[in-house]
Amino acid sequence: MWRAPDSDGASVPDTVCARRYRDVSELPDPPQPPHPRTDDHDEVRTRLEAALSARDRVHSLLEAVLAIGSDLDLTAVLRNLADTAARLVDAKYAGLGVLDDDGQFAEFINVGLSDADARRVPRFPQGTGVLAVPTTEHRALRLNDLRDHPSFHGFPEGHPAMTTFLGVPIQVRGEVFGNLYLTEKNEGGQFDEDDEATVTALATAAGVAIENARLFEETRLRERWLSASTEVTTRLLSGDATGDVLGYLARQAREMADADIAVVLLPEPKDHELVAEIADGPLATEVLRTRLDVADTLCGTVYREGEAMTVPDLRQIHCPMLSHRGFRPGMLVPLGTPAHTRGVLLLAKSGARAPFNDATRRMLDAFAGQAAVALELAEARQDAERLVVLEDRDRIAKDLHDVVIQRLFASAMNLVSTLRLVNDTEAGERVQRTVDDLDETIREIRSTVFALRRPDTHEGGSLRGRILASVENATETLGFHPGVRFDGPIDTSISVETGDQLLAVLKEALSNIARHARATEAHVSVSVDARLTLRVADDGIGISGHRPGSGLRNMVERARALGGECAVEPGETGGTVLRWVVPPRRAPGPGAEPPR
Repeated sequence: MWRAPDSDGASVPDTVCARRYRDVSELPDPPQPPHPRTDDHDEVRTRLEAALSARDRVHSLLEAVLAIGSDLDLTAVLRNLADTAARLVDAKYAGLGVLDDDGQFAEFINVGLSDADARRVPRFPQGTGVLAVPTTEHRALRLNDLRDHPSFHGFPEGHPAMTTFLGVPIQVRGEVFGNLYLTEKNEGGQFDEDDEATVTALATAAGVAIENARLFEETRLRERWLSASTEVTTRLLSGDATGDVLGYLARQAREMADADIAVVLLPEPKDHELVAEIADGPLATEVLRTRLDVADTLCGTVYREGEAMTVPDLRQIHCPMLSHRGFRPGMLVPLGTPAHTRGVLLLAKSGARAPFNDATRRMLDAFAGQAAVALELAEARQDAERLVVLEDRDRIAKDLHDVVIQRLFASAMNLVSTLRLVNDTEAGERVQRTVDDLDETIREIRSTVFALRRPDTHEGGSLRGRILASVENATETLGFHPGVRFDGPIDTSISVETGDQLLAVLKEALSNIARHARATEAHVSVSVDARLTLRVADDGIGISGHRPGSGLRNMVERARALGGECAVEPGETGGTVLRWVVPPRRAPGPGAEPPR
């Protein structure tokens, strides 16, 4: 197609290319880009940094949740939670309070305080004041200055100063388990909404981990409790000594309750005092044999009423044997039932540790109750066995008295009647010695019969047994075994007080032989009829040239105080003979008390 010629007379073909060329040539010049501004760059960089920071925080939060959920130890979970929260929001201090049934803290874990700072704080927080707000309101509390809050009541003495504050409740199954606190954001910053959202998310996710750890802890403690109860019962019924079993009980109770010391208090015979008979822990030896009055102490109250109690601070009660050694939280558990309490189990923690919670108290109360039942069963079994032994002893004593002694006596009488028919002097002497030996044998058997018929009711056993034990204890010092002879009802005719004086004189006499006599043998004879006679003889160098010492004067005073006498004289063939003769049951006269 052709169009009319241009003004110069030339014609231009009207093609598509020509039209495109003409359109492009008619377009205006393209606009030049504006120069970039510095403010826009800063804004973009800030947004990118915020996005990266948020991404890193979410990533750290996810890692923290996974780390917390991977542990089943409750204490480790709680400490890890507090430490992670402080790291996520860049806080200097963190604390986690675990609530008890009364809404106060049963335990408090701190992060950021040095050991020296922690020792300067007299007690850990109790969950009151501003710390109770997350619990009561079930929501987070964020403050730029916690001192401005109306519920703030000040810091305890020795507590470091704190300003910025973020508190978040930790809920488990819809109930507040505890509170997580963050204070003092580093570099003087303030906790913001992102910090609150991060810690709230962490606390929410940690609730599941805490519940799992609690269930695991309760299961583990229950298994250990059952195992320990079974072991206590098995040991008692297997015949183990009661003291050894109570020592095992104290050790298991201390470990299960996470205590620093456990003490078993048992009543003395008159029930006026409780005595620390068994202890387990670092300072156990220092508290043994400590006495507490039953009437004026909380330990005595638990012993009388049979109800377990927890004590936040042992300084609040009369328990100097532990409070003076730095122990603070305590728990008192009766051993037995309210109607028949056998003693008290006392547990304590050192320093500003968390008090024992109700779950631990209930567990140890049941554990101690089962142990007391096992003790009852073991004592009943021991009583039954003792009764069998006593019946056997009584039967043996009757046989010895009614059969053996009568036969020996008849044999001696026959020999005496036969002696008149013996004309040979040497044969007669032999018969007479045989008769004398039979008489001595009859006396020894009679003494044995008396011993068999008397049970060991004294705390240290029978008097005969205590005399033999005293002689045996002196063997190493003497260098030889002294001979011992008994004649008469030693265990039935002598009062406890006279028996104690007899033992004191015997020990002094054997000690004198070991120190001064240079003897190679010694003989102890104890006989009783109308008078109690102690005779101690040795083959030493004798007493000539030796002045009486305080030991001999004490023996004489003991005899005179009991209405008797004491004499020391040379033996017939050398050595020394001590004779100490007193009434078997005469009480000391007025003003004449035996030496102690």
